[in-house]
Amino acid sequence: MAVTLGEEIALLSLDDESGATKERSTAAWAVAGGILLELAMAGRVTVTGGRLAVADATPTGDALVDGRLRLLTEWTRHNRGRKATDWLAKDQSKATQATVESLCERGLVVEERHRAFGLFPVRRYPEADGSVERELRERLASVVLEGAQPDDRTSGLVALLHAARLHRLAFPELPRKQVEARMAEIAEGQWAGDGVREAIRNMQAALVAITVVTAATAAL
Repeated sequence: MAVTLGEEIALLSLDDESGATKERSTAAWAVAGGILLELAMAGRVTVTGGRLAVADATPTGDALVDGRLRLLTEWTRHNRGRKATDWLAKDQSKATQATVESLCERGLVVEERHRAFGLFPVRRYPEADGSVERELRERLASVVLEGAQPDDRTSGLVALLHAARLHRLAFPELPRKQVEARMAEIAEGQWAGDGVREAIRNMQAALVAITVVTAATAAL
């Protein structure tokens, strides 16, 4: 089953048993970044000088990605010359919800609803089919821990996780220092064309910024 980069990040962030989201704030940005990177790698969007544009509005065939592409096409029509970070800031919450709904439709997670303290509605997404996440974790372990050569999609995923400092989502049992250097090496490798590399750099900058803000807020 082929899943998108955004869905892969979402799977890593959802606790298998409770369905709660780990690293919620940062993971949401990374999910949105994953969808945008998906569009860049498919030649649908470009990022030049940090500015985001739709190069080709033709659907990719993936419902989740195409839904964001339609919204992005409309947004750029009225917001020419805006930065990729502006789109990520606008879309990260809705993109994350759309991504989790896609995982439900694929049968990989199931939605559970209850009320916290009997008052506040809460949704959780525990695992329903763990096969895709297991393959994903095995692939990440192969390239990060065992030194295998990653393909472009895995490299993009590692770049996003590294930029957002989400090492622990991918390797919850290992200290960050054990995987950080190899993830940085993969993220900085010459595995993508110039346009995609610029898109990644912009998303990395956005993810680094939000990670710093999130950490500072948590420390208050």
